[in-house]
Amino acid sequence: MKNLFLIAYLDLKESIRAKWFLVYSLVFGGLIALFFIAGVTESQVMGFSGLSRLLLMYIQVTIVILPIFILVTTVRSISGDRDSHILEYMLCFPISLKQYYWGKVIGRFITVYLPVLFAMVVAVAYGFFKGASIPWDIFFLYTGLLFALSSAFLGIAFFISSFVKSSEVALGIAFFIWIILLAFIDIALISLMMQQRMNEELIIFIAMINPMEIFRVAAISLFDPELTVMGPVAFYILDSMSQATFVFVSIVYPLALGLIFAFLGFKIFERKDLV
Repeated sequence: MKNLFLIAYLDLKESIRAKWFLVYSLVFGGLIALFFIAGVTESQVMGFSGLSRLLLMYIQVTIVILPIFILVTTVRSISGDRDSHILEYMLCFPISLKQYYWGKVIGRFITVYLPVLFAMVVAVAYGFFKGASIPWDIFFLYTGLLFALSSAFLGIAFFISSFVKSSEVALGIAFFIWIILLAFIDIALISLMMQQRMNEELIIFIAMINPMEIFRVAAISLFDPELTVMGPVAFYILDSMSQATFVFVSIVYPLALGLIFAFLGFKIFERKDLV
């Protein structure tokens, strides 16, 4: 257990020294803080319902930026160590493959999730200081959704990194997965529905197994429980389950997906040639 946390600490320390972490924290974390600060302070005048446009815009930014940042910065975690022979050096110490792999997972998760959480806490603290009404239930649920989304893409990234030896190939695969998932939020699904005349339930099912789409719908439902902005799709979702159940599934499913991919990545890493 000591070696596990030592690997996590080393990965966290290495990530903090890297330039990408500074850019990630300033650009993404700062953007989140600005949206939340603006939204929370406006609620003092407009009321909670008046925040919908700002928060929905923030959701759209999160969907695009968070997954690609996690994939690009994490997919080289193991493959990069293999390229630079750090992996071979680390395994010279009395550290098991399990401790090395899961230590990297823990350290990298803290790295990618901490700036998001910290920005939200700072923004809410700023709003509280200004005397604004803070929707704590929305804050905690949205924190859970971000936790789940981060877990899903972290698991996918470690799965890719476990079997790809070259960092360049790993980056290419990461970009391809991100583009495919991003396209299947709206564009590809609409095209399939119009050209192939596929069953509507099948189209919605394909959309809902996309962690980016289920995050988007769940986040929108926090501010618009009737999902009026989504049109007819909302009726199928709300007829299938309640809004509370859907939010719960939207947290559990990406979290389980990330754990499954991370576990599969570990099994590949354990059986594959390490150098």
